[in-house]
Amino acid sequence: MKLKNRTFTGSTSDAVTKREQENREIARRAASEGFVLLKNDGHLLPLAAKGKIGLYGAGAVKTIKGGTGSGDVNERDCVSIYQGLKAAGYEVTSDAWLSSYETIYADARQAWKEAVLDKLKQYDGNFFQAYSTTPFVVPCGNTIDEEAAKADGADTAVFVLSRIAGENADRHDAEGDYFITEEEKALLAQVSASYDNVVLVINTGGLIDLAFTEEFANIKSIVQFMQAGQEGGSAFADIISGTVNPSGKMTDSWAYTYADYPNAQTFSHKNGNIETEKYEEGIFVGYRYFDTFDVPVRYGFGFGLSYTEFSVVGTGISASGLGTDQPKISVTASVKNIGHTYAGKEVVEVYVSCPQNDMPKEFRRLAGFGKTALLSPDETQDLTITFPLYQLASYHEDKAAWILEAGTYGVWVGNSLEASSLSATICLDADAVMVQCETICERKEDLTELVPDAGKMKAKEEAWKSLAESLKIPGLSVCADQIVKETAAYPEHLGVTGGKAGEIVSTLSEEQLIALATGDPGKGQESALGSAGLTVPGAAAETSSAAIDSPWNVASMVLADGPAGLRLHKTYQVVEGMIKKGGFLQAFEGGFFADPEEAEGTTYYQYCTAIPVGTLLAQTWDVSLLKEVGEMIGREMELFNVTLWLAPGMNIHRNPLCGRNFEYYSEDPLLSGMMASAITLGVQKIPGCGTTIKHFACNNQEDNRMGSDSVLSERALREIYLKGFEIAVKNSQPMSIMTSYNQINGVHAANSYDICTKAARDEWGFAGAIMTDWTTTTASTAGVCTAAGCMRAGNDMVMPGVKADHDNIRQELKEGTLEFGALQRCICNTVSLALQSNQYEEAVSYGSQFDGLGTYMTVE
Repeated sequence: MKLKNRTFTGSTSDAVTKREQENREIARRAASEGFVLLKNDGHLLPLAAKGKIGLYGAGAVKTIKGGTGSGDVNERDCVSIYQGLKAAGYEVTSDAWLSSYETIYADARQAWKEAVLDKLKQYDGNFFQAYSTTPFVVPCGNTIDEEAAKADGADTAVFVLSRIAGENADRHDAEGDYFITEEEKALLAQVSASYDNVVLVINTGGLIDLAFTEEFANIKSIVQFMQAGQEGGSAFADIISGTVNPSGKMTDSWAYTYADYPNAQTFSHKNGNIETEKYEEGIFVGYRYFDTFDVPVRYGFGFGLSYTEFSVVGTGISASGLGTDQPKISVTASVKNIGHTYAGKEVVEVYVSCPQNDMPKEFRRLAGFGKTALLSPDETQDLTITFPLYQLASYHEDKAAWILEAGTYGVWVGNSLEASSLSATICLDADAVMVQCETICERKEDLTELVPDAGKMKAKEEAWKSLAESLKIPGLSVCADQIVKETAAYPEHLGVTGGKAGEIVSTLSEEQLIALATGDPGKGQESALGSAGLTVPGAAAETSSAAIDSPWNVASMVLADGPAGLRLHKTYQVVEGMIKKGGFLQAFEGGFFADPEEAEGTTYYQYCTAIPVGTLLAQTWDVSLLKEVGEMIGREMELFNVTLWLAPGMNIHRNPLCGRNFEYYSEDPLLSGMMASAITLGVQKIPGCGTTIKHFACNNQEDNRMGSDSVLSERALREIYLKGFEIAVKNSQPMSIMTSYNQINGVHAANSYDICTKAARDEWGFAGAIMTDWTTTTASTAGVCTAAGCMRAGNDMVMPGVKADHDNIRQELKEGTLEFGALQRCICNTVSLALQSNQYEEAVSYGSQFDGLGTYMTVE
């Protein structure tokens, strides 16, 4: 295999490239399809092009494109909502207010910078800790001149409410975060008094309280903008003008009040305990809770309006593959645009009610979904959504098995959970074991889980079963003896594997193996958090080159942060043929904290595309679109010589105060798994490029993320928090998985054999390499998490790579607490990945070696 000749990445020209222009269009389309129209009274939107608009609010000129921390992207530039509206031809009448806000914002940013730098002493010079624990509070802006606003000729105002969110700190149910401030409300009251109609735009990284909207009757429209990447302003103009008809749907349940969430008072810092997080709601997360316990919500899961109206009708059900190891259910639906003016896209959502027998279950769970093409008025499209029967199985802890319980399953079809209608039934004659497993992540302490009233659940079940009989809806019968039982095998994972990787590893010395067990400390990344790498400036890390020499020829791989695009330095300098090492601070906030440096030598430019955050991408409910976004990222990886993208993030939105929810997709594991696999299939279409699904697993809070213990039942773990990862692995085979910082039932995720090996490899068939998150083994705040422990667990790479990790592995090999064969097996996984990377001329698409990818759920 011939190694590629590495050259300096990027370009010496600062000119806008065709690649940038094309990728911006993809990012713009993804944003516009992910915006959710929550309210549109009187069909206020769309607004006539070239009309007059009053524009106010923090996000109007300082639109927040994404979250802070490792998910940030250093793009060339970002289009604000103001810029987008102006470019679309609207006349913005509030220029004076917007100009004054620019000054207020700049002053606030400078004060924030000084506060962060002052805090460095408190954290012994740890910039990231000072930075992440001092969130920037977006200023409100001045009051407005109401008389001037009333006379500006505009009937409609757009008010953009913004919030910052990022890693390493959770949000708070307080004013300025989850709640609107009195100052913001006063400004909104002025805007409402000055204009007949108000469009509220929610430019945040997560949900906020919307009770204040009930106080302003002329808030006619509400748009869930989220954080839309660098083309957010352009995409918003597309939506508000009607150039694009909104088709996004909520991926979370939006409660009336924060107190309505089942873990509202115990989440993270809320109960004063950030060391132990008890998942007392069990499987009843998000809509599974609200729908089961009949708690009303402001905006339900899967909800989203359009400028037109659609009829969505379930028309049939069928089964295939019974008697094989891949039985599937197909649900057909007919979608018609019954509006008269606008073409649009619609999402078909399929939910299933499982029998309420011995195992308490949610009332309905998402089983499949699909998005239509653009339908003109009176146009109809028939969709067939096919998903595995396994999607309906529940995990029985006592039997350590995935089981289909006997009884009747109700199939609901609609364009949201609330609007779905009972459309078909499936009858199973007896209990059937689908997958026999072994217990994992055994709980070490008591946990009292939320359980619905059995009588009420039976009554709800009997009600829909009676409805099914009266409507004579289609039914499907399945016999338990048609279900093929799969039994997971748990082999010993020691020694070298077969193939080229095994041949190489069997010849490596102990010191070479130890070097390959971590990232390379020699690449300027020791203790650096998310910005290192000398080969590609700004990359997160680089793997070891300990076996790059003949005869092994094992390339090192460059890893870059995500998941809103590649996170590299915008620019770097080459002096006398060598890359000048950039400062750590260059990667943060576009270099806002870095001291200015005079350029020397030759300047190279590495502009990457900032795509919408994960939640907004998922709100498209469009698997094909996310594959396209993934392929775009893959091509940028190829251009900048990056092998592994440290994305997508796919943890569950367990509570709206999680500081990193913006990076993740949804409260639902199926939707999360399908979105992550779509991105992966797109990225890995590019030869030798791969994704890193993360954070595996139960990283659902940011406060004390380095040591918090997630205490939960095995059933909740498997059905909610591992299920999305399982789907992503089976449907797309990502090149790598990143473990999380937290503990799971008292065991650090990075040191957990149960999730790294038994679940991922033995049960799901994961074939890639597993890595730790950065500084996992050196910065834990609870218990001991060691590099050798990672090797025992089957966590193949410790990142970013520090000498202390090498010392630990060396010592435990000497003492016999780490078997040499366990180390060899981990290095085989890493070497196998390196040999398939884009560092070789002969690289091919990683996914081409696997059969059946992209078939977990299909839409025709």
